[in-house]
Amino acid sequence: MLFNELGLSAELLRAIDKKGYHKTTPIQRQAIPVILDGTDVLACAQTGTGKTAGFTLPILQRLQKPSSGPRHVQALILTPTRELAAQVAESVRDYGYHLPFKATVIFGGVSINTQIAKLRKGTDVVVATPGRLLDHIERNTIDLSRIKILVLDEADRMLDMGFIRDIRRILKKLPRRRQNLLFSATFSNEIRRLATDLLNAPIEIQVAARNALADGVAQVAHPVDRARKRALLSHRIRSENWRQVLVFTRTKHGANRLAEQLSKDGLNTVAIHGNKSQASRTRALKEFKDGTVRILVATDIAARGLDIDKLPHVVNYELPHVAEDYVHRIGRTARAGQKGHAVSLVCVDEKKLLLGIERLLKHEIEKEIIPGYEPDPRIKVTPITNGRSRQTTSRRSSLKNKKYSGPSKNRGKQRQRSRDQRRRAS
Repeated sequence: MLFNELGLSAELLRAIDKKGYHKTTPIQRQAIPVILDGTDVLACAQTGTGKTAGFTLPILQRLQKPSSGPRHVQALILTPTRELAAQVAESVRDYGYHLPFKATVIFGGVSINTQIAKLRKGTDVVVATPGRLLDHIERNTIDLSRIKILVLDEADRMLDMGFIRDIRRILKKLPRRRQNLLFSATFSNEIRRLATDLLNAPIEIQVAARNALADGVAQVAHPVDRARKRALLSHRIRSENWRQVLVFTRTKHGANRLAEQLSKDGLNTVAIHGNKSQASRTRALKEFKDGTVRILVATDIAARGLDIDKLPHVVNYELPHVAEDYVHRIGRTARAGQKGHAVSLVCVDEKKLLLGIERLLKHEIEKEIIPGYEPDPRIKVTPITNGRSRQTTSRRSSLKNKKYSGPSKNRGKQRQRSRDQRRRAS
């Protein structure tokens, strides 16, 4: 189906045409007509399916055009991460280029005063992470009393990141009569419960099964010794002239080290992870998108929500501990019907991780040994430790052995500190 068959305005169709899109994706052709009708939506859609346009386009069409008076917030879009918030706001601006609406993005890690100044000037659409939005609510620097449309984007991740209480606090500040759109990669029991509380007679849309991969992803695994991974990666990038490559590591330290090594190889590389400032993460992503930076090395947390149009190559420099994270990683490429290439560099220590991924996918991944980089059969397996799991196990053991001594006087303060830390992280 073409976009011009969906009843979208001429202004929106001009913006869509400028971005080079003509045919709709399944989530777009199912969601857009329903949202235009004003109906609540519960949608299961993976990243890379075009879901952002699926709710952004009809929202812009449904907004009331501002009069000569002051603007007020009409649509609120909540996202789990800063990067996703920035990219959704960019989509709102791109699609609304020919419309008289203003969008403001709100997240932590940057000056709140700049955001306050923008809100005072008036805005129609706010894209926000829950923590920083609550900061504005508590300061009375944002008025949500006239919200007409609420979107929870990647709601399953927001629940995973512990934002459910923040979301419920935000919901209390919104008018009861509004349209609600909930997008999630899974329909877990928690999502179902949230949908029951939030949505009113919703239309349910499901376009992709969990852990499904886009048809356009070509996957290959290269067996190679751990010590030769970086050399092989440099070789492939140079010999095949890869111009834009997203590389995943398991740790922040590993991301920094690999970025430094690739830079020494003469390949323009930057790393993003949780220890980087928001300004440096935003700058690195911008430079990667515009081609200034050739290689972006990222951890799983930092890469959540990355939306890079027509990204050709994703490399698993190290396989993830959790098989589902592999699907999320390579889902960065082959988005919205594009073609993509997913490469995994697998040392002998990672064979079990690769088997787990193949069990999840229910098929084998093609193996290809690159001449000159054959793995040494004499190298013995070294178990890969998952520090996070070990820490969790240790904590559970200590709690199990610790005798209960009644409620702690400081428990309330501890909970508040945890909420404040989570809010600053968003």
